[in-house]
Amino acid sequence: MADTDIRQEALNDISAQDEILTASRSLRYRGRLRQIPIYLGKNFRMFIFQNDWKVIPMAAIISFIVVFVIKGHFNVDMEGTLKGGLALTCVCLWNGFFNSIQVVCRERNIVKREHRSGMHISSYIIAHMIYQLFLCVLQTVTIMTVLLYRKLHMPSSGVVTNNFLLEFFITLLLITYCADMLSLLISSVVHSTTSAMTIMPLVLMIQLIFSGGIFALPKGVDGVKEMMLSSHGMAAICAEAEYNQLPSITGWKMLKKVAATENADERVKTFVKEAEASGQDKVINKKMAESNTREAFESTKSNIVKRWLILVIFSFLFALVAIIALERIDKDKR
Repeated sequence: MADTDIRQEALNDISAQDEILTASRSLRYRGRLRQIPIYLGKNFRMFIFQNDWKVIPMAAIISFIVVFVIKGHFNVDMEGTLKGGLALTCVCLWNGFFNSIQVVCRERNIVKREHRSGMHISSYIIAHMIYQLFLCVLQTVTIMTVLLYRKLHMPSSGVVTNNFLLEFFITLLLITYCADMLSLLISSVVHSTTSAMTIMPLVLMIQLIFSGGIFALPKGVDGVKEMMLSSHGMAAICAEAEYNQLPSITGWKMLKKVAATENADERVKTFVKEAEASGQDKVINKKMAESNTREAFESTKSNIVKRWLILVIFSFLFALVAIIALERIDKDKR
């Protein structure tokens, strides 16, 4: 117990010394560009001394759990690909949210004090943007490693670059980073870590419900999904996984379930048996898939690049709003 207390005191001393060093340097280097490396260095020191590196094994654990569930159906049939795309999007959202949900609000008083001493808010946020990109790259590499290790079924080639792994890496990275910037915005607006952790589940729930992936949105509000980063991320994943070219198995599974019941019509049982013996069930699944295609999931270069650009734009907008919100920190009386 004593060793733990000593270690915590040492970390607090390091944090206090780092705060003093950062503040003194910000006074000397008043230019916006010259301040960025100062705060970037502070963030990287926190990666080592404040255990920010723990987000990497956490990403691996979450990925293993998700891949265990989706492995048998992702890029195999429409339904499995849709659920797998949503699950992978959830992994990215979870990673991104937890990366930065507390980074600003936990040191809000420090930010206020350093801002009055000459710190530029834009330099502070840009340093966080660079550092969070570093974390997101590490997390995405971890996810891709798990996908390859677990041998998740993937297309043989990509759509944009002819390299599926590269395109999938870019998509997962952009979803994670966009979620990270949204979380950074929330952390810049709220005034305590408690408020941040309270808001985060609500934001995550909104992203999942209004993604349009699993739940059909009522008419009149279906356009809301275009404002959801989860919707564009899942669309990119499903487009890369060739959703529209895959068979649909839900109808056939229901028919087989009916044929397996005790009081099923003999004609239904005979039809199912003969269709499976002749391979007609696969033809039926393909026909069913033709009526379930989605324009948002088209496996075209223009569609995937469009989703990437939207995620990039969202990321910079979130960061910009975070800067605007923090610029008013001196007026905060709480």
